[in-house]
Amino acid sequence: MTDFLFRPANLSLGIARRLFPLMVLVAISVVCRASIGFQPVSTEELKMTREPQAPEANAIILYRQVDRDDNGSISKEENYVRIKVLKEDGRKYANIQIAYDTDSATISNLQARSIKPDGTVVDFKGESFTSVIAKAKGYKYMAKTLVLPDVQVGSVIEYFYTVEFHESTLFDSHWVISQDLFTRRAKFSLKPYSGSTYFALHYVGHNLSPDQTPTTASNSLVALQVEDVPPFETEDYMPPIAEEQARVDFIYEDPTLPREKDQYWKEVGKRWNSQLESFTGRSKTMEQAVSQIIASGDTPEAKLQKIYARVQSMKSNTEERRGKEKSVRNVEDVWKNGHGTEYQLNWLFLALARAAGFESHGCWVADRKDHFFSPNTLQKAKLDSNVVSVKVNGTDKYYAPGFAFTPYGMLPWNETGATGLILDKEGGHWIQTPSPDSTQSSVAHTAALKLSETGDMEGKLTVTYTGLEASQRRVEEQRKDAIARKKYLEDELRAELPFATELELTSAPDWTNSDAPMVAEFTLKIVGWVLTSGERAILPIGLFVAGEKHVFDDIDRVHPIYRSFPSQKLDDLTIELPTGWTVVSLPRPRNYIHSTFAFQNQAQEEDGKLHITRSLAFNFTLMDIEKYPSIREFYRLVRVGDEQQILLHHD
Repeated sequence: MTDFLFRPANLSLGIARRLFPLMVLVAISVVCRASIGFQPVSTEELKMTREPQAPEANAIILYRQVDRDDNGSISKEENYVRIKVLKEDGRKYANIQIAYDTDSATISNLQARSIKPDGTVVDFKGESFTSVIAKAKGYKYMAKTLVLPDVQVGSVIEYFYTVEFHESTLFDSHWVISQDLFTRRAKFSLKPYSGSTYFALHYVGHNLSPDQTPTTASNSLVALQVEDVPPFETEDYMPPIAEEQARVDFIYEDPTLPREKDQYWKEVGKRWNSQLESFTGRSKTMEQAVSQIIASGDTPEAKLQKIYARVQSMKSNTEERRGKEKSVRNVEDVWKNGHGTEYQLNWLFLALARAAGFESHGCWVADRKDHFFSPNTLQKAKLDSNVVSVKVNGTDKYYAPGFAFTPYGMLPWNETGATGLILDKEGGHWIQTPSPDSTQSSVAHTAALKLSETGDMEGKLTVTYTGLEASQRRVEEQRKDAIARKKYLEDELRAELPFATELELTSAPDWTNSDAPMVAEFTLKIVGWVLTSGERAILPIGLFVAGEKHVFDDIDRVHPIYRSFPSQKLDDLTIELPTGWTVVSLPRPRNYIHSTFAFQNQAQEEDGKLHITRSLAFNFTLMDIEKYPSIREFYRLVRVGDEQQILLHHD
C-alpha cells in the first residue's frame, strides 16, 4: 500500500522519479562498469574554430557518455562531458553545475579540467560547492557547482562525475539525447537490474529520429550511439521541456502486468481500486465525522462545500515528515490524526463524500507540469496525482482539497485538462479533467492615478488575483516570509510596467484563504509617462504591457504554444488630468475576438479624467504549431492597440 498512498510527484526540473523498495537485495555482489576518465584530445578538436552544422554556435558538445549500472545494492551512473568553446559567449560553460535530487542520489568523483588551444592542460584543483536550486513538495534539488579558471575561446572543457543512488532502491532512469548545445557524438548504456524476478525493465523513446533506436545485447545491456544532434531550442510559452526533448525513459515495472494496452490498464485499475477501497472502507467513523460537518437541511452543494472546507483545514504533511509519522492504515487514522499527506487527505474527502451519500470515485491523473501523458506508453507511474470525482446534481465534478490553496470547485492548474483513470472494480475508465474558463482566473489592475504638469503619473494601484492566478502564487510563495513575498509581488508588477517606475506594496494580500481573491495594494509613480512638446502632450494608452511587447516576435516557431491554464488580464485606469489640460483626440476602441483568445481596449474622457480599460484573455492550454501564425498575428494587433496614444492640450 505504500506505493499507492505515497506516490512521489514528478519535480519542476523534469526528472521523473519512481521508488520501489527492494526487499530482496541481500548479499548481492556489485557489478560495475569501469569508471569513465579523461579522454585524449585530438589535434583536430584543439584547432577547430567552428562547427559547420551549427555555424552560429558559441560552443558545442564534442562528446558525451552516460553509463548506468543498476546491479548491486547501489545503482551508479557515470557521466562524462567534453565541450569545445568556439566564441566568447561560450566561456560561460566553464561554470559547471550538476543538479541532483537529494531524496534519491548523491554526486561523487567530480573531476574537471580545461585544455587550451595549444594543448596545455589546466586541472581543476579547487573545491566544488553545493547549493539548493529547487524545492517542491518536500523534495530538495541540489547542485554541485565549480568554475574552471582560465577558459578561453578555443579551449576544451572536460569533466566527469558519478551519480550514486540510495542503497537498496531502484529508480527509473532517462537518457536525454537533445541538449542546449549541438552534440557531435554521444554514447549511452544501461545495465538493468537482474537480481530478482520482481522487476522487469521496459523503455519508451520520445521524439527520437529513426537512427536513434536503442539496442539490447545478449547480456541485457541496452545501448545507444548518436551523432550530430541539433541543439534543443527553448521558446516562450512552450510545453514542458521533458515533453519536447529527444529522450529514452526506462521504467521498472511489475512483470506480472500484461503488455497489451487495454489489459495493462484494466489490471492496474483493478489493483489500485482494491487498494483504495481497503484504505477508504465504509465505517461508522466516517458517518459520525460527516454528522459533525453538515446539517440535515443543507443542499447537496452546501454539504460538499462544508466537507471540502473541513478537509482542507486539516494540515497536509510534508514529505520530510512522512518517515516520522505512525503507520496510516486507512482514512480513520487520517481523521483521528487531524492531518495527512496530500494524497491521504484527498482520499479522506472521498470517504466523507460517500458517507454523506454522494456517488464518488477515486481518480489518478497525470500531472502535466513536467510531462504530458498517453496511455499508449504503459507508464502507470505517470499517473502521479489523485483527485476525487463526485456526482453533484447529476454532473460529475472534480475535487482535490488535499493540495494546498486549491479553491473549492477547481483543481490545481497542473491537474486541469489532464488525462485520468477513474477507478472501479472493473478496472476503471479514462476521463479528461475539466479545463477552467479564462473568466475563472484573472489578474486585475485597478488604478486611480493623477497626472502632473511635468508628465509624471502617480497614485494608488490595486491588483486582484482570482482563481488559479491566486492559487498558483500562494503555492509558489507558501514557504516564504513576508519580506520575500513583498519582493515577489513588487518584482512581478515591475516587469509589467515602464522602466522608470517607483512602486511599493502598502497592503499585503491574504496568502492563506484558498477561496478568497488575493488583493494587493501599491503606491505607484511613473516618471515621464507623458511626453510634452509646447502646448501638446502625448499619453500612451498601454500601461501594464511591458511583458508582452516581444511575445511571439519570431516568424518561425519550433514548439507548440502552451499556457499553464486559461486566464485573463483586466486593466481599469482612471487618470486625473491637471487643471487646464484637455483632450484633443482619443484612439478608437480595439476589439479582436477569436475562439481561443480575445483583446479589447478603450479610452474615454469625462469631467477632466481619462478612463482606460483593457482586457486580454486566453481560453486555451495547448495550441498546435500550425496555428502559430494566427496567434502571432493576434499579438501584433494587441501591440498595435497598446501603442495607441491620447493627444492632450495644455495652456
